[in-house]
Amino acid sequence: MPRTLSPKKFGRLPSFRSILFPLVGASYGVPELVSGSNRDLKMTFEDQLKVMVYFHLKDFQSGCHLLQDLQEDDFAKEFIAPNGGIGKSTFFDSLNERGLEQFLHVFQNLFKQASNQIPKEFSDLGDLVAIDGSLIDSVLSMAWADYRKGSKKAKVHFGFNINCSIPQKVFLTDGNGAERPFVQKIVEPGQTGIMDRGYQSHELFDQWQKNDVHFVCRIKGNTQKTCIKELSFEAGGKIFYDAIVRLGQPGINETKKDLRLVGYKIGSKKYWVATDRLDLTADQIALIYKLRWNVESFFAWWKRHMRVYHLISRSKHGLMVQILSGLITYLLLAIYCDNEFGEKVNIKRVRELQIKIANEIRQLDQEPPDLDPAEEISTATLLQANL
Repeated sequence: MPRTLSPKKFGRLPSFRSILFPLVGASYGVPELVSGSNRDLKMTFEDQLKVMVYFHLKDFQSGCHLLQDLQEDDFAKEFIAPNGGIGKSTFFDSLNERGLEQFLHVFQNLFKQASNQIPKEFSDLGDLVAIDGSLIDSVLSMAWADYRKGSKKAKVHFGFNINCSIPQKVFLTDGNGAERPFVQKIVEPGQTGIMDRGYQSHELFDQWQKNDVHFVCRIKGNTQKTCIKELSFEAGGKIFYDAIVRLGQPGINETKKDLRLVGYKIGSKKYWVATDRLDLTADQIALIYKLRWNVESFFAWWKRHMRVYHLISRSKHGLMVQILSGLITYLLLAIYCDNEFGEKVNIKRVRELQIKIANEIRQLDQEPPDLDPAEEISTATLLQANL
């Protein structure tokens, strides 16, 4: 039996319906959320999904703030909260114990939907994925989030699709989690991972080439290199070095496979970038590394405007649900901004959306027609209609 997404009376809220609509297709085939007891679930996955997207779209200060809104705000009670309302234990038990598999399913499907729709930039440079890690300040009661004595932090490992400017993959570890092992989990064969100096590993450079994982990785300036063949480049520009080399000290940590090393200068600062990409010019390699900054810009915007790192759960499960729901909300905004304006996500359009939704909510009291319950949206029906 096809799973359904019930937006209740969202037909009277066209802006809210528009932002949530891609979830219909993205939730198709989602694993069923089952109760761990003989009692029915008080909060279904569809309820969880709407509540968490609502959390990221509004400026809530805490989980308790969100819960109070769901219990007391007329709009939230009718359109967002589960039928019959929601209690504190139900909300936090659901967040900390259920829904992770389902949120991951929706995130992966929504990424495919967004990447197929949003126009791709820099296609001449290939399929580009910037990789980086970001620390999340935690509290001492989060025993799993090891970092330092007297300090707890978690770390998210991100893959950010440069061509579409959207998040692609995410993993969560404690604050001491190593970043390099996640490269092959994030970058798929044929894609090019873009990384900073912290990912430099001569052994992994060899392994990535063997597995057809392309890379553009900045390396330390004092890394020993053995030139195999010099490559030509246009003199007088920012490029001052381009050659096929082996990196590291022979007999100790030298790469077994040849790779390309590009050196360029911005102002007085020198950059050394290792890559296996021989199909591009040195200037294009320099541009690819420059694009790595896009993931830093995403982190800054996402954390500031969507309160993703404002913890409402202290468990690893709950924090991952919070992160995934924040990424899902960002993808929804990316699809919305592309549909409505042909633009990337930006705070101006997000604020416009919030104002539209607020205005539509005010109109509900003026025009209160009921929606026939039969208007529940069937995912299968919508997919067949190519909506």
